[in-house]
Amino acid sequence: MTENNPLPSVDETYLIKILSDLLNIPSPTGFVDEAVRFVEEELTSFDDIQCHHTRKGALAAQWTGKNSGHHRAFTAHLDTLGAVVKEIKPNGRLRLSAVGGLNWNSVETEGVFVFTSSGKKVRGSLMFHKPSMHVYSKEELESKRDESSMEVRLDARVFDAAEVRSLGIDIGDFVAFDPRVEITNGFIRSRFLDDKACAACILAAVKALHAAGLKPVNTFTLFFSNYEEVGHGAAAGIPSDVEELVTVDMAAVGEGQNSDEFHTTICIKDSHGPYHHGLTSRLRHLASKYQIDYRTDIYPHYGSDGEAAWTAGADMAVALIGPGVESSHNYERTHIDALIATTRWLMAYLLEE
Repeated sequence: MTENNPLPSVDETYLIKILSDLLNIPSPTGFVDEAVRFVEEELTSFDDIQCHHTRKGALAAQWTGKNSGHHRAFTAHLDTLGAVVKEIKPNGRLRLSAVGGLNWNSVETEGVFVFTSSGKKVRGSLMFHKPSMHVYSKEELESKRDESSMEVRLDARVFDAAEVRSLGIDIGDFVAFDPRVEITNGFIRSRFLDDKACAACILAAVKALHAAGLKPVNTFTLFFSNYEEVGHGAAAGIPSDVEELVTVDMAAVGEGQNSDEFHTTICIKDSHGPYHHGLTSRLRHLASKYQIDYRTDIYPHYGSDGEAAWTAGADMAVALIGPGVESSHNYERTHIDALIATTRWLMAYLLEE
């Protein structure tokens, strides 16, 4: 740390590696245990952080601060968009039911894994049911993409439902889409940066403070939810004595938005209404104090785990910050500058009196 930059330095190599590893763990909502174990293993490597699982399957890690009389929290979610098998069609293809706010157009031709109840993985790809321009008419090719018109083409010699079932596949099996992680010139391209980018920022903040021999001023719960994409991730599990909750989730980048891929952002209001003005103002003051360049924004079609906690009756102040992510719920992209800025903002809040 220096006089002009009083926060610990962020280990960029660690941040990128943790993010890449986490992105490559399939975790559609309802199938998040492996991602939870990964984060738990990282956190338990620090001997002053105690982890436990909620009955719902989320991860809650407590980091005792110098002032144990005040309790604050971060939350990020580990679940992603995905699907489950809805129907095994007579031709051996699979019809899916979406998990979360999936845009079918955005995943056409994407590689998938089907996870059977016995633990087997079966490879395939998600296809429009009339994909060939040499076979189907222009009108057929341009038909709407939805649950009825999309199907999984399995990479197996199966031609009817019985042969598919012989692979161990059944109704309700989880389906995960390939993330396709690529890191180029500081850009990170991948599906599911929402919200694994923010989980990685929290882990990088923890590591940076430990490397500098620091601990939070207040006791913190680091809460990693597993049902955010379906709307109730943090509705239960955050300790009732938490006074302030900073939700760490992506900033939506697009036409008409103030957020971009190179900055961290604080959300003033989303589709559920405004966040806590007092906590939001303090976070903005901290960003200015530590020379963290940030954006402010509102998100018209967005909800968060912080609001899930509020809706469930939590009596706490809630704010929302996170790195700018372009093409949300699609093939997403962010930049390391936004991730580092978010990580520094988290550290600033951890060290605030």
